[in-house]
Amino acid sequence: MVRPYLPLNGLRAFEAAARHLSFTRAAIELCVTQAAISQQVKGLEERLGRRLFRRLPRGLALTDEGLALLPAVAESLDRLGDALERVGAGRPREVVNVGVVGTFATGCLLPRISTLAAVAPHLEVRLFTNNNRVDLAAEGLDCAIRFGDGSWHATHAEWLMDAALSPLCAPGVARRLSQPHDLLSETLLRSYRADEWARWFDRAGLAIPPLRGPVFDSSLAMVEAAEMGLGVALAPASMFSARIARGALVQPFGVEAPLGGYWLTWLKSKAPTPGLMLFREWLHEECRRLAEQPGRPRAPDLSLSSA
Repeated sequence: MVRPYLPLNGLRAFEAAARHLSFTRAAIELCVTQAAISQQVKGLEERLGRRLFRRLPRGLALTDEGLALLPAVAESLDRLGDALERVGAGRPREVVNVGVVGTFATGCLLPRISTLAAVAPHLEVRLFTNNNRVDLAAEGLDCAIRFGDGSWHATHAEWLMDAALSPLCAPGVARRLSQPHDLLSETLLRSYRADEWARWFDRAGLAIPPLRGPVFDSSLAMVEAAEMGLGVALAPASMFSARIARGALVQPFGVEAPLGGYWLTWLKSKAPTPGLMLFREWLHEECRRLAEQPGRPRAPDLSLSSA
């Protein structure tokens, strides 16, 4: 079968219009006229024999064919751009796609990511935050940083640090809390992991009260709610130390529930790239530095030969 010739400009116009769902915004991004974008997309549709967009009174919507085509076009344009940049720079540039649970991203990774450039200036890390639910293969990730016990099917896991959970709340709420029993009269904010508060109360030597209040699929959103005074969150205090230090959050009790830790994971079926190994080595070193700070969780003495 002879495949139709697909013009690069048409593919670029389609990808930009699909991202913005607007010919006008795509034209601004690509520095052409709105009419040019419309014509390029129309030409692409004619070559494919399929409509890619539904024209609506206020914008665009992708057809099923457009939805199917978009990921492949976006990935191909990204890869082409990367290749051209490597050729232009005269040296190889490696990309590492990293999925990361939001608490670790804001509490550990982002404050330190700038130091990676000194170790590996040719390495580009692309971060994709999640709520701990991630599919490495389906999402095209080289690795993922997760919270748990290190047991994920067909996945290699290396421990980064413990992340014991502790109640966190706003200063106004903390003034009502002198002992763990006082939590029984407070709104306890919950994550989608239903057993966390039960295990913390067991650690504190108390029976778990009836739970009320909202359930969050993101610890970041849950802690934001706690900071606003909407209740008490159960989260890893080590990942929110900056907020605690500036007084936005309070850790009212020293009781912590060791329910898991943070792990660097990648598929056993996919050999790690040199870029991933560089990122891995840097990450373990940063976790060791973090663990050396007073009151921080201990980090492992990892032998890099175990890869």
